[in-house]
Amino acid sequence: MSKSLYETLGVSPDASADEIKKAYRKLARKYHPDINKDPGAEEKFKEINAAYEILSDPEKRAKYDQFGDDIFGGQNFHDFTQSHANAADLDEILRNIFGGGFSSGGFGGFGGFSGSRRSGGFEDFGFGGFGQPDLDVRAKITIPFDVALHGGTHSINYNNQNFDVRIPAGIKTGDKLRIRGKGKTYQNKTGDLILTVEVAPSPEYELNGNDLVKKLPISLKTALFGGKVKVTTPYKEVTMKVPKGVKCNQKLRIKGHGFPDRKTQTKGDLYLKLDIVFPKIEELDGDLVKLMEEKLPRLTGEQDA
Repeated sequence: MSKSLYETLGVSPDASADEIKKAYRKLARKYHPDINKDPGAEEKFKEINAAYEILSDPEKRAKYDQFGDDIFGGQNFHDFTQSHANAADLDEILRNIFGGGFSSGGFGGFGGFSGSRRSGGFEDFGFGGFGQPDLDVRAKITIPFDVALHGGTHSINYNNQNFDVRIPAGIKTGDKLRIRGKGKTYQNKTGDLILTVEVAPSPEYELNGNDLVKKLPISLKTALFGGKVKVTTPYKEVTMKVPKGVKCNQKLRIKGHGFPDRKTQTKGDLYLKLDIVFPKIEELDGDLVKLMEEKLPRLTGEQDA
């Protein structure tokens, strides 16, 4: 005896109720019209709902198990549904076969059989009910680096509405923000607007994890003999001591002046990447230039021009 209704859900005729439910959920996710835009996905989705409506009800399942596909006039379930494309016609036929519980026109909607006792089944995995699509809306926003660093507000325009979004300090590219009540509306329910954040590059800082790297120009004199230099960090101005004999691109650390960590509520460190600025020869004292030319050592292999 052929039992194609089980084939529709990809389970065996002796599958348990939990196995049927699990198979249905997997297929419903795969073919939901809001997710799957392939031609035929909507019809497949309706067919899956219809099969589950029958097999999840013990009385309807028992009746189908007794007669198999003979109950559909010998057709397999797919051919049976296709031959009754008119929703009201199909609902009426199914009611006559299996008894009450099928809603008029239900097979024509996204949810299929939306008035039946299973109408809320999608709430378990986020669809909010048969016939109700995912009401959340997803979008991307780009925010300035300083706003991501310190937190604040960022104005956006969505769906012809202008409003400010609160940005927590320490947000990073790829993080998401949920704005309640700004999604789609369906049957007096409204979803949320989910924003995926992209942080614009900073002209001043390089972000490395929670650490910040900033280029710090210093004079040749400070590089050779040491000294102090004022540095503006993201939070305040500090005076940094530069030791003697530092090299170009060497890094000095200022602890706790980096990017905030939203989980630990701590900050990374700020690294100052030293950029030694050489003086222009024509601006130096002539005697100093002559002395340097005579006394400064060359590396092995170097010689006068």
